[in-house]
Amino acid sequence: MDFGPDRWRLYRLAAREAGRAMREGAVWSLTRLSSAPVPTRLHFAPQDLRTADPTIATDIYSGFFAFSGRAITTGGRSPFAFTPPSRAWGEALYGFGWLRHLRAAGTALAQANARSLVDEFVTSKLGDKRIACSPEITARRLMSLISQSPLILEGADHAFYQRFLRIIGQHVRKLERQVRAGALPFQQLMAALALCYAGLCCEGLERNLRRASRLLARELERQILADGGHVSRNPRIAVDLLFDLLPLRQMFASREVDTPDSLLHAIDRMLPMVRLFRHGDGTLSHFNGMGVTAADHLATLLTYDDMRSQPIQHAPYSGYERLEAGRTLLVADVGAPPPRPLSQHAGAGCLSFEFSSAAQRIVVNCGTPYIAGDAIIQASRSTAAHSTASIDDVSSCQILDKKGGFLQRRISAWLRRRVGPIVISGPERVTTERGEREHAQILGAGHDGYKPRFGITHERRWQLSPKGNMLDGEDTFLTEGGRGGMAQAVIRFHLAPGIRASRAQGGRIVMLVLPNKEAWQFSAAPAEAQLEDSIFLATAEGMRRTEQIVLTIRPSETPTVRWRFERLARSYDPGEPQDLGPELI
Repeated sequence: MDFGPDRWRLYRLAAREAGRAMREGAVWSLTRLSSAPVPTRLHFAPQDLRTADPTIATDIYSGFFAFSGRAITTGGRSPFAFTPPSRAWGEALYGFGWLRHLRAAGTALAQANARSLVDEFVTSKLGDKRIACSPEITARRLMSLISQSPLILEGADHAFYQRFLRIIGQHVRKLERQVRAGALPFQQLMAALALCYAGLCCEGLERNLRRASRLLARELERQILADGGHVSRNPRIAVDLLFDLLPLRQMFASREVDTPDSLLHAIDRMLPMVRLFRHGDGTLSHFNGMGVTAADHLATLLTYDDMRSQPIQHAPYSGYERLEAGRTLLVADVGAPPPRPLSQHAGAGCLSFEFSSAAQRIVVNCGTPYIAGDAIIQASRSTAAHSTASIDDVSSCQILDKKGGFLQRRISAWLRRRVGPIVISGPERVTTERGEREHAQILGAGHDGYKPRFGITHERRWQLSPKGNMLDGEDTFLTEGGRGGMAQAVIRFHLAPGIRASRAQGGRIVMLVLPNKEAWQFSAAPAEAQLEDSIFLATAEGMRRTEQIVLTIRPSETPTVRWRFERLARSYDPGEPQDLGPELI
């Protein structure tokens, strides 16, 4: 990463984070001698809406722990004694969400195994404390312990029951301390959720509940935007939050405690927003950290939408737009990067889009990988991994990495440990407008992410026909003061796995045959379309090879490119002569 224009941003960010680290130390000094609140008893356990698989309970009892695409076999040792094979694996282990699988098994053996593993984690002091003690994982663990308390406590003696209550109290104290120390915004929201879970389900934490309710209201108002999106712009985070917010709403009602208005309003806004991202195959669009869609989880979640809400089409605060006609759907990213403390998963995909016909994806972004190392995750966030345009293979956002001079590398490494691989800079001005002409939906947007370095503004225009059988697009590159020079623009359209693509008319036409035998035709002018290899990353099985349509131009010579996707009247067989229809004008 070239830190030239972003160096001072990096230094200011490091100074703010150093101040937060000092506050953490001060709060620890003030609170380390105070005692943790101890609830006197559990009232009830909230419902866990996430689907469970009882066969996983057998794996866990056998010492086989498989999370986030990685697995270890313990061979009789504690799973907490192993170094996590990946951070995601460690977060899943220490978050204890896997207890729901043991509960689903419904056996005395699963109950004993759950109780043993919880006791072992607390008493053994094993595990990667850097992961296990982070605020969001501490919060996740507290919610899991409370939700699965019937499993853990059934058949337990009085001594274990009292020890379990002390564990709850210790988690409450730790989270409150982390909140006072100035945890990052999403950590604050997760802490508020967990503290509300504890305050509502446990007797003796009434004062903690009042503080937690105020914190929850504040963070929901800050982080859930007016259109229902989360401020991180990550669809996955919105889905995960709903799985926690819906049971919380029920808990407030069950305890006959006034439900914060911000909680009710957030849920009502978020459900239609999740539907905005949903394609005909039931999966979500791949923007800003979204990877594999757990289709069963999502279907379960949407059954709790009492209003059976329709997807919103226009989300100006979150920076997304949806165009729908016939059985054709387009979802576009037309937003600036999220605030830096919430940008750990954000991608450089401004003006990218996904496009589908009924249950079949056509154009996609590469998505966030389920199983991958840092290098691949970093690549998945680049502009080149999105169906949009890049200039000279440079991303429109600069993401914190380990490059630069010695001092910059040291600062970057420290910041990555503290706040993760956040976005340092990116588009600051993103414009959007929608309209209609002769019943065709029109969406236009532009961003200045390439202006500081190249003096180029990228504008894109989509037009979806009334029947959904034609999508016209136009990419324009506005240069300022001749600074574009010999810069090269590469426009990519990543194709969904399973699509067969073949060039015709010397690259002026690309024929697309979908897995369901539906045929589409891509055309472009004045650029010539090339077919190149691509990889789709958002699959549970790993990466899948696919293809991408690539248009390459020099903005100083060809500032505008027009392109079109058109559905053919019948399926296409590459072995038969075809009437390829009218060329793009």
